[in-house]
Amino acid sequence: RNAWRDYFTFGGMPLALSRPDDEARMAYLKSLFSEVYLKDIVERKKITREDVLSDILDLLCSSVGSLTNPTNVANSINSMQKRKGENKVSQNTVKSYMGHLEDAFLFSECKRYDVKGRAYFEYPNKYYCEDIGLRNARIGFRQQEMTHIMENIVYNELIIRRCSVDVGVVYSNEKEDGGKQKRVTREIDFIASKGGRKVYIQSAYALGTDEKAATELKPFSLTGDSFPKIIVRQDIRKRWYDDTGVLNIGIIDFLLDDTVF
Repeated sequence: RNAWRDYFTFGGMPLALSRPDDEARMAYLKSLFSEVYLKDIVERKKITREDVLSDILDLLCSSVGSLTNPTNVANSINSMQKRKGENKVSQNTVKSYMGHLEDAFLFSECKRYDVKGRAYFEYPNKYYCEDIGLRNARIGFRQQEMTHIMENIVYNELIIRRCSVDVGVVYSNEKEDGGKQKRVTREIDFIASKGGRKVYIQSAYALGTDEKAATELKPFSLTGDSFPKIIVRQDIRKRWYDDTGVLNIGIIDFLLDDTVF
């Protein structure tokens, strides 16, 4: 449990974890981000708008696992900072800078995949931090939303296990209050593929109510296939299968057992 706490707070940088206390770990990660990563990107890529790069970093770190694209990021920056005219940030600049952040292994893009249509969406996609400790350092160790942090950690673990990872998209026809049928888009956090094998994974910090559990399980029932399905959770310790064959497994158990997938 202590190791899990350290991991979701300080990430996986060995030199950070070797520091004597939390304050020293925080200081090291903040320095690493600003004095190594940022300086290297600015110098190597000849960045002329460091303020824009900084804004992009803040947005992506604050919204890991959220759907976005360069256009949305540019619009958010321009809106929040009331940038107008020549001072406005262009979509092309944001797209280029986001590419630089991926090249530096700070972020990884996860594309959305239509499970039944068997096709990728061009946009929007999700972006995850490759080290959660650096993400936390960038935003001053605030915004510790465990749902998003855990999702990011599950994604990173799947990449470490050499899986190809996508966000799954499925659809259902559901009745509105007026009785009309409405097509609803639902999401599976991850489709992980490796060596001809495939598994669907939901990351759920806690399933405290039947309604919450039903929401998480619903996308699994819409895939139309029999590939294995897993819910990774923080609120359980022992793994178990439900009546539909979905494996419920604790996050620590999942991280320690690479035979799960």
